[in-house]
Amino acid sequence: MPGAADLPGPVETAASVDRSRRRRGVVLVLAHTLWLWLLLPPATAIVRGQVHPVTVAAVGLALFALLYLALVAVPVAGLAVRPALHHAGLALLALLGVALAAAYAGASEGWLALLMYVCSAGAVGLVQVGWGFGWVGGSVVAVLVIGGARRLPADNTAQIALITLLAGAMTLAFARVARLVDELRRTQRELARTVVERERLRFAKDLHDLLGHTLSLVVVKAEVVRRLAPTDPQRATVEAADIERIGRTALAEVREAVTGYREHSFSRELDNARTVLADVGITVAVRTAGQLDVETDDVFAWVLREGVTNVLRHSRASRCDIEVDTDAGGSMLTVRDNGVGGRPTFGNGLRGLTERLEQAGGTLEVGPARGGGLLLTVRVSTSRIARVTG
Repeated sequence: MPGAADLPGPVETAASVDRSRRRRGVVLVLAHTLWLWLLLPPATAIVRGQVHPVTVAAVGLALFALLYLALVAVPVAGLAVRPALHHAGLALLALLGVALAAAYAGASEGWLALLMYVCSAGAVGLVQVGWGFGWVGGSVVAVLVIGGARRLPADNTAQIALITLLAGAMTLAFARVARLVDELRRTQRELARTVVERERLRFAKDLHDLLGHTLSLVVVKAEVVRRLAPTDPQRATVEAADIERIGRTALAEVREAVTGYREHSFSRELDNARTVLADVGITVAVRTAGQLDVETDDVFAWVLREGVTNVLRHSRASRCDIEVDTDAGGSMLTVRDNGVGGRPTFGNGLRGLTERLEQAGGTLEVGPARGGGLLLTVRVSTSRIARVTG
């Protein structure tokens, strides 16, 4: 189990990510204003009085430039604008650009370039790919139609149409890549949060399984000491020393769990089970066959710990049989006692075991044993382990 040093660092919050994105977006929009140099020919024509009426052309061109920058800032800077309002702004930009180009394209050069800005604004602002391609195609058609209607040179019109097409296609590609990068970053943040949550849950399960068993054993030992103290003080002293040993062992296990160096093997749990059950007067019979793989060894260790804890707490048994069978198909562990039996309720312990077994591709069955008592059976398939760990 990873230690504290292996846990992921603080997960970046969505608010900090949004602020960082807005700052980058503002910088990009400011840098984007450099592209407005293509509007210098229409602006020069207005200053020289080559278009009429001059006031309408000047106001229209200024409004067009400001609207274009505002519409680009919405997706680039991640501004909170309703899609309907953004789409209305795109429609207004398209109408204004087409109107200015159609009105003044024959009077001076550069007015068809407005449709390149219309094309780019729609390509970067429309999320659905189909709408983006349609917008780019419509912009190119508008260039060709206005150029033909105003009898502009064919080569000039074709050149602007090609530039508009290329600008729109590149903008669509860059916008798509930017959205994919944003989705990837969101996915990474979600994965980081999931890793932290799963690690916390796993750590909590480990501590529960460690301390639940140990504290149950301490309670049983304390009851033995209480009963022996009046009649057999020497035996009570031995049991009290055993409680101290168990407490020190539990403290060491918790420290090892926190630092990530705990050795938790089935053979160790089997030895602990023999000692613990024998100490409280329960006869233990163990039969093992075959060698467990690493995944099954870890799972069976937790299952045995929880099974022995249930025997100590609830069974009032005098005998406990532990059997392990392993073959090519998988492994099976059974823990059977001759106690009161019944069907145990699924508390945190059994629920935690079920989740562990699901992750390892195993199954857990708990119910009355034939002849009385309780039977706990765990099966782990070799093929399912291979799929989980592969």
